[in-house]
Amino acid sequence: MYLKEELERRGVPALLKFEDGREVTAENWEERRLELVDILSREEYGYMPDEKFKVSAAEAAKPARDCAGKAVTERLTLTVSGSKGDFSFPLLICTPAKKPGGKCPLVLLINFRPDFPDKYLPAEEIIDRGVGVAMIYYNDIALDKNEWESGIAGMYPRPEYSWSKITMWAWAASRCMDYFETRNDIDFERVGVAGHSRLGKTALWCGANDTRFKYVFANNSGCSGDAITRCKRGETVEIIYRAFPFWFVPKYNEYAGREQDMPFDQHFVVAASAPRVVVCGAAEEDIWADPESQYLSCCAASQAWELLGEKGLIGVDRYPEPGDIFTKGKLGFFMRPHAHYFSRYDWNRYLDCFLI
Repeated sequence: MYLKEELERRGVPALLKFEDGREVTAENWEERRLELVDILSREEYGYMPDEKFKVSAAEAAKPARDCAGKAVTERLTLTVSGSKGDFSFPLLICTPAKKPGGKCPLVLLINFRPDFPDKYLPAEEIIDRGVGVAMIYYNDIALDKNEWESGIAGMYPRPEYSWSKITMWAWAASRCMDYFETRNDIDFERVGVAGHSRLGKTALWCGANDTRFKYVFANNSGCSGDAITRCKRGETVEIIYRAFPFWFVPKYNEYAGREQDMPFDQHFVVAASAPRVVVCGAAEEDIWADPESQYLSCCAASQAWELLGEKGLIGVDRYPEPGDIFTKGKLGFFMRPHAHYFSRYDWNRYLDCFLI
């Protein structure tokens, strides 16, 4: 009961109650889930363009055998066609050379660098788990700075389109999923999206918007990601918006210093992927993200899975400790020692969820 009392003390908004006061049931959960997405779009992340896009892919280089021949790496150019014209960006896909049944699960990593492999992408270890990995480089979509002329931001600019850079990066991940659906070597029931830090926030937001992603892996996403904002340590709305206003819509800044007035908190974005698999990873020394508030958010979000008759967070009624791994339910959480980083340890905890 300790953490339940802590959620009450912090004044976290009710997850299972509609804005109009109605109670949420298993039967109307999808209506509430869409309301959660709308609240977060309006108040924090912004809306994706409301149109259908066509996606095509072309080889940027011939497929190569990698990882001592265990993997096949494809370098593609993905072209998205919409009302404003065509927009292209690189997509890398690395899959096991041998796929039992001809298909493999796949994780799409939204990454900070275009390098392959990368310090946040240990390709061979992922392939050895029988899982494929795809990667996009976030700056290929929209630059991580307060400018709105380049990339997709220049084609669908603000204020005509009310969206943020986080939403633009999440939108690109969904366009990758459009392409994945055209392939016959991917197990569509086991496709995940992953990201670290600001891109962990992006992965959460992508999963909330796109139910085709059956796994959502948010690594060290913290403030404005998987951490309860009210009374959290480290980063706050005021600090994050002052440094990175382009990650959010301007309305979010209205809650700087007045988080208690928010009609939402970050358990909403975690719960918006229920009843699919969501795993949140934290690090002991990452006080800026605040592992305690990250865990508290998962505790609050778990109600959504339980409402639907699923096992949500199977944890303990205390704050997390280094070495805790709570991934037996469909909402998982783990905390490792050390600092803010996307490590091989983290990857293996996410890959465990594929039950290979």
